[in-house]
Amino acid sequence: MTEANIKINKGIFGLGSNFNDRFITDYKRLAKLVHHCKGLGLRIVLTQGTYDMVHIGHARYFEQAKNHGDLLIVGVDSDEKVRARKGPDRPVVPQDERLEMVAHLRPVDIVVLKPHKALKWSLIKTICPDVLIATKETYTKAQIKELHKHCGKVVVLEPQAITSTSAKLRLLQIRTAKQMQQALTPKVIAAIEEVLGHRAR
Repeated sequence: MTEANIKINKGIFGLGSNFNDRFITDYKRLAKLVHHCKGLGLRIVLTQGTYDMVHIGHARYFEQAKNHGDLLIVGVDSDEKVRARKGPDRPVVPQDERLEMVAHLRPVDIVVLKPHKALKWSLIKTICPDVLIATKETYTKAQIKELHKHCGKVVVLEPQAITSTSAKLRLLQIRTAKQMQQALTPKVIAAIEEVLGHRAR
């Protein structure tokens, strides 16, 4: 039995997250597995993202993505890649935890880390998926046209939740700032009054 058959039988379609079987670090091994699966007639679906603070929108998104094929591969951005795109305070959740959390979601078959230094669309070109799933903000119309050279089809999904991770973080920051303001303002005023009172004497 080949390594690909073992992975399919034992890991990809097994119960639980089977993280060690589902997380593939080597793109060459991934390409061989995908080639084998395509040979079996399986339809390959790929999607990619940060998946910081995994929420219901991500779960629904993966479920919708899986409906377009048989094998769902999820590329997860590395910490370095996220920081370069979203700033030094992101991601909130480190890549090892994000990878494992994504693997725990039922529709996901394989997770892959996307390094910051990787060439443009390297994962897409490695897999050449039958279907690439994206959101409206991911690619321009011109890019989608170019992507058809490497994908059978590009499907753009609507947001699957009312609030994104970034929006949730902004709300937390605003709430924390308001709580600090309410807690500190009386103390600051009292301190100022005390200093001014001492000077007046």
